[in-house]
Amino acid sequence: MDRSSLTPDESRATAWHALAAFEVAERLESPTGGLSDAEVARRRGIFGENALPQKRPPTVLEVFLRQFMSPLIYVLLAAGIISILFADVTDAGFIFVVILLNAAIGTFQEVRAERSATALQQMLRIHARVRRDGREVTVPAEDLVPGDRVVLEAGDRVPADIRVIQARSLTVDESLLTGESHAVEKNPDPINASAPLADRRNMLYAGSTVTTGRGMGVVVATGQYAEIGQIAETVTASEAGKPPLVIRMEDFSKKISLAVLVASGLLAIIVLGQGMPPFEVFFLAVALAVSAIPEGLPVALTVALSIAASRMAGRNVIVRYLAAVESLGSCTLIASDKTGTLTVNQQTARVVLLPTGEEISVTGAGYAGEGEVLDIHGAPVTGSVRDRVESLARAATITNEAVLERTDEGGWTYRGDAIDVAFLALTYKLGLDPAGIREGAPAVAEIPFESERRYAAVWYREGEAVRVAVKGAAETVLPFCRTMAAGPGGSIPLDPDRVQEEHDTLTSRGYRVLAVAHGRVEGEISAENPEIPPLELLGLVGFIDPIRPDVPDAIRRCRSAGVDVVMVTGDHPATALAIARELEIADSPDEVVTGAELGDPDVTTLPEFIDRVRGARVFARVTPLQKLQIVEAYRESGAFVAVTGDGVNDAPALRSANIGVAMGSGTDVAKDTASLIVTDDDFASIVAGIEEGRYAYDNVRKVVYLLISTGFAEVLLFMLALLIGLPLPLLAVQLLWLNLVTNGIQDVALAFERGEPGVMSQPPRRPEEGVFNRLMIEEVLISGTVIALVALGVWYWLISNGWDEFAARNLLVLLMVLFENFHVFNCRSEYRSAFRVPISNNYLLIAGVIAAQGIHILALYIPFFQDVLQVQPVSPVEWLVLLALASSVVIVMEIFKSVRKHRSPVHQTGYGVG
Repeated sequence: MDRSSLTPDESRATAWHALAAFEVAERLESPTGGLSDAEVARRRGIFGENALPQKRPPTVLEVFLRQFMSPLIYVLLAAGIISILFADVTDAGFIFVVILLNAAIGTFQEVRAERSATALQQMLRIHARVRRDGREVTVPAEDLVPGDRVVLEAGDRVPADIRVIQARSLTVDESLLTGESHAVEKNPDPINASAPLADRRNMLYAGSTVTTGRGMGVVVATGQYAEIGQIAETVTASEAGKPPLVIRMEDFSKKISLAVLVASGLLAIIVLGQGMPPFEVFFLAVALAVSAIPEGLPVALTVALSIAASRMAGRNVIVRYLAAVESLGSCTLIASDKTGTLTVNQQTARVVLLPTGEEISVTGAGYAGEGEVLDIHGAPVTGSVRDRVESLARAATITNEAVLERTDEGGWTYRGDAIDVAFLALTYKLGLDPAGIREGAPAVAEIPFESERRYAAVWYREGEAVRVAVKGAAETVLPFCRTMAAGPGGSIPLDPDRVQEEHDTLTSRGYRVLAVAHGRVEGEISAENPEIPPLELLGLVGFIDPIRPDVPDAIRRCRSAGVDVVMVTGDHPATALAIARELEIADSPDEVVTGAELGDPDVTTLPEFIDRVRGARVFARVTPLQKLQIVEAYRESGAFVAVTGDGVNDAPALRSANIGVAMGSGTDVAKDTASLIVTDDDFASIVAGIEEGRYAYDNVRKVVYLLISTGFAEVLLFMLALLIGLPLPLLAVQLLWLNLVTNGIQDVALAFERGEPGVMSQPPRRPEEGVFNRLMIEEVLISGTVIALVALGVWYWLISNGWDEFAARNLLVLLMVLFENFHVFNCRSEYRSAFRVPISNNYLLIAGVIAAQGIHILALYIPFFQDVLQVQPVSPVEWLVLLALASSVVIVMEIFKSVRKHRSPVHQTGYGVG
């Protein structure tokens, strides 16, 4: 009987939720006693193992080779190969050493980050209880096949996609899949085939968690055919967004390569016209290329990003890919998940509405008994109001199956239904003891909560009397009520219309509303079939998944930094709007767009779809595919998008974003997909990441400024010297010494610079803005020209006064080293005076400048370096004269910054303070 002929494609195409339970069993040939072992083996051969395809982690060798995938590295490799072809082994050696050093640093950082990310993921082996051959057995979840009958109860992880065929008080937390903030009640009744995933109350999906009750169902999809598997396929198929730094550095590298070719071509034309042999012309062009290419830049960039990654780790952000470090600083928009990211993902009683109209607020968030119960004036409740709130809490505690207790370590432990736990937290906040309340009210009968019934009731003894406590949905509890609590110990007739109006008001504010009532039993009761007497309404309680305490301030910091925040959730629109209003993300329902209103366009680049997305602040009831489409629409409209999330449903959008940020407690799928992982699940850590990302990009710009300006100075020096008929000012090996040793020490030290003030009060850089913006071009041209003209003047004077080329070059090399020693202080800030940047911001830079100068002085006295670099010792007087000449670059740049500051009091290019 149990030889199902259903294929994987047929199973995927079947709307199991639309079929009756017996039809599901028949279609899958699933007998009551379960499948036989032989049939399980046969079906596993057809459907495969119940596991998602594992993405093989990259080997160390693959990570190492990935470091070479950069246009700048390609240019350096070409220069090294050309040097080898022309037997210039020294130059080639320098170039290949810097390339290997860069790869080693990048590999170390990325491997370390990947191991940190892996350590976060607790790969727990899931087991499932199934019926096999008439027996109930426990098997690894990987062994499940379509047609298996699985038994589930509170606390179990759902191991596959399952069609419910039996349910008793069964509720499931599907927030990691749908974004729904509260548990969903399940039942076996068939529903419409077109119902969206979040409304399929007869389906259980792999990855969700059973919160209450028990049930049984038939497995309908496993592994890659399950809903989570289809999302994983979308993640794999979708194109990952490039980090902004990669985009900018690719553009920068292309421009540098073009500049090298143009400069070398011009030089070749000039010297050919002067009669230089073609063979020597080529060597000259190579020398110019060496001076133009910033050989130290790859290492300096890698070091800068590694430092930023370490600083981020100290602020609870793990960087999985080095290029992603700067991405948060570049983002112009954060598309944030709600449940578990902006909120704590724990239901909390936030408001108590007494029948006489008093609205009581409750502080504290989550499953903890810490907080206060306050009146409308913000003062602790007292008098008769407190008495009535306590009566409500006692009734809710008596008819409660959950447990909430303080641990020895000072924390809280809980189990049971989320709403029941939240009621107990309210009881603690009133200073009451739930355990004592239960002991003082021994139960004599009860009606447990059932999804069909929508209420729970407990009959208990209070002295000689028998009373009943009831809590549940207002529409089911109110019909039992005849009166409502009022005044000191009194009651008044129930006003159902007013209570319903108050209920609707709370619901419109995004609360999940429950009613609590109690009553006195007259006469005997039947323990097997108790009847509910007329009740007194004690009040309505509004529950919500509250925002994390530090999120509002984090949102405000984003806003001041020019970073927009929108909410993308699978939750109900009213609930999403309530949270958005509290966070000041949205104000009105007009700013909320649902998944149904978005539709399912085939092409998300359609103008009307993009306009619909850009006009919204909150996206509710959206599917994983729609989340992906929203992110793509924002990217299409020119935004640099960061997506935060923790669920399986967030994975496609995390991958498609410019930067994906996963929560540390989230699913493995989300963490595997993201570039950054926030270990403490704190939105404020994301803001800290934005700050560190901006610091990182500032330091990248400083390094680029230093290397490009000195490289430009060398190129200009060459061009001007040849144009006026002077010999080559520097040898290729001397250029490499300047670029890789002097600047190589200083640019790495510059990467340790602390962040400048003001980065979080400025808007993000424009997405279309490259590394070479107007400010960078102005500073490179001015500083490079000053260095080149002063050096040219010295070279001209020395040659004109009869110095031989060897001695003149020796002084010129020292002058260029001193220029670089001075100029690095200009590069500490693009906006502020070098004298206003505290030395304490980077002691390592001071050490680096001393080391660079010291190494060069040592080289003047060591025979090996004397031969290789063509240098010799200089006198103290010569050194002091050159030192004074080199200081000119600081004087000129200080004048430039002062003039620019007075021209515009606040200078802003992306961000920065004048």
